[in-house]
Amino acid sequence: MEFSHISVLLKESVEGLNIKENGIYVDGTAGGGGHSGEILKRLTTGKLISIDRDPDAITVLTQKFKNNENSIIIKGNYADIKELLQQRGVGRLDGVLLDIGVSSHQLDTPERGFSFHEDAPLDMRMSQSGTSAKDLVNTLPYEELRRIISSYGEEKYASSIASGIVSSRENGEISTTLELAEIIKNNVPQKVRRDGHPARKTFQALRIAVNDELGALERGLDGAFEMLGKGGRLAVITFHSLEDRIVKQKMASWCQGCTCPKDFPICVCGNTPKAELINKKPICANETEISSNPRARSAKLRICEKI
Repeated sequence: MEFSHISVLLKESVEGLNIKENGIYVDGTAGGGGHSGEILKRLTTGKLISIDRDPDAITVLTQKFKNNENSIIIKGNYADIKELLQQRGVGRLDGVLLDIGVSSHQLDTPERGFSFHEDAPLDMRMSQSGTSAKDLVNTLPYEELRRIISSYGEEKYASSIASGIVSSRENGEISTTLELAEIIKNNVPQKVRRDGHPARKTFQALRIAVNDELGALERGLDGAFEMLGKGGRLAVITFHSLEDRIVKQKMASWCQGCTCPKDFPICVCGNTPKAELINKKPICANETEISSNPRARSAKLRICEKI
């Protein structure tokens, strides 16, 4: 099995971890193993724990690193990083890398149901288990569909799209990606159809809801930071504003010192910074990388170090 995925900001993210050859690192969203492979090259006696919830990824990772004694592979959700590691007796980490979002393999494999370009079962489950996009579009009430499409897709026409979905499913189950894409197309203004594919934002919203991506990100960031030892680094790559906002705010909260009002003569809160930013502004892909991998255009890398 192939798990094709071009690792975005590969050099910048791995170098940003400041890897020690005997350290313990986690690639929490290992996918096809691009980032994991680069980390492993830098280890001698250290260990890399590669985590992914996609069974396809686990199969590929197991084969790819089967002869590497520094590699440990875990099937699971990085949101549960603390529990997954503690169950295996792993203590403090020297670094964690998270590459958030959907992989090229998932997008480009039609039967996974992530893409609106190919006709396939409406699925979108990264773990290949649990509630699917088909379940959501056929069972959720109008108001919840509207909220998901508006909040997670930042879709201006969420109300009309949700109405169209509810109306269409009265005539029969919505079961394929192209069925849903056509419903979306028919429920947005003509001008919107000329500005990229009108289904993009709704598909993003449903994917985020199906996989609880934002909730997983919140929990994963907290768990990863808690597991870091002093001097350990957390590097996170995001691909849209909702994810980046969560990462930016979370890192800012760790870096914040005294929260007392400015007119207080002395600090009474006792709050001290727990981290410092390695890069004040997010690192983005250069034009060379974008030209070879257009999906890198929206990528942002943020790195912090625990103090």
